[in-house]
Amino acid sequence: MEFYNDPFPHCIIDNFLPQNLAEELSNEFLDYNSEHWFVYDSPLEKKKALNNWYYFPKTTYQFFQQVLSPQFVNFLRGVTNCGELTPDTGLHGAGWHIQGNEGRLNVHLDYSLHPKLHMERKINLIYYLTPEWNPEWGGNLEFWSHDDENNAPKELVKTIENKFNRLLLFDTTYNSWHGFSKPIDCPKNAYRKSIAMYYLIPSNENTSQRKRALYSPTEEQKNDPEILKLIQERTL
Repeated sequence: MEFYNDPFPHCIIDNFLPQNLAEELSNEFLDYNSEHWFVYDSPLEKKKALNNWYYFPKTTYQFFQQVLSPQFVNFLRGVTNCGELTPDTGLHGAGWHIQGNEGRLNVHLDYSLHPKLHMERKINLIYYLTPEWNPEWGGNLEFWSHDDENNAPKELVKTIENKFNRLLLFDTTYNSWHGFSKPIDCPKNAYRKSIAMYYLIPSNENTSQRKRALYSPTEEQKNDPEILKLIQERTL
């Protein structure tokens, strides 16, 4: 377990689960072409996600039960020094995430205020589940510093490889710009798989009221008026 503070607090745990269990979780993902996926397809993000408990097979279901359990939440409270953490059992925006060739996730800030619970999002958990992913295909998570003047990402500080059986935790109450600045370029039958889980804290008068992710244009998009309009419309 390694802890870091630059550009915002985060923790990386490699070999999080026994190899056979991680492989079983990876193999339980639905086929990429399944009708049950929720599809995100825009110039800002291209991925599929599923947070419906009904479709999770046994091992995946049990995994979510564990990361929602009081024992695991207490572990996170110790790791993050945050005694008020509460798991989002509704999996809002969480669950299975999968991306294929041309998948994208522009650098962004996550929502701050949960749209239903009105609690502040504090910790992102991402568990990587793609065996033998080639880093040259892209899809490695970038952490960017913050530009106060423009409320935008400033400089790429760190890239975290999409490594199988790696668990990543990071604090979203900072200006935690993350994503990847170029689309995935992988073989036809390769998929970037991950499990996401989020943890909340009570909101206060200083909590941002942002209920949706705030995206940043890529270098190629920054002068495109349609992209800038789309980003603006998403904030309304």
